[in-house]
Amino acid sequence: MPLDPEVKNQIITHFQRHPQDTGSPEVQIALLTARIKQLEEHLRIHRKDFHSRRGLMMLIGQRRSLLDYLKKKDFLRYQALLKELGLKK
Repeated sequence: MPLDPEVKNQIITHFQRHPQDTGSPEVQIALLTARIKQLEEHLRIHRKDFHSRRGLMMLIGQRRSLLDYLKKKDFLRYQALLKELGLKK
């Protein structure tokens, strides 16, 4: 279940660092977070959907890797992103 294009564009415009930015770590993490929230809602309804649960775990791992990269690269951007997305760490 991909994100709606409108929602995706809103997330990209909110987190981009310059007008043509679509691939910075902040944008990628924000998009992954939106997909993770969407899958969590799906799994609350369909508790036995283990294929989607595996996909969720893979997305969480990918987001974790990007967060680790951003933390190592620029700690202030990392902290600001965590605060804005409401993630714990």
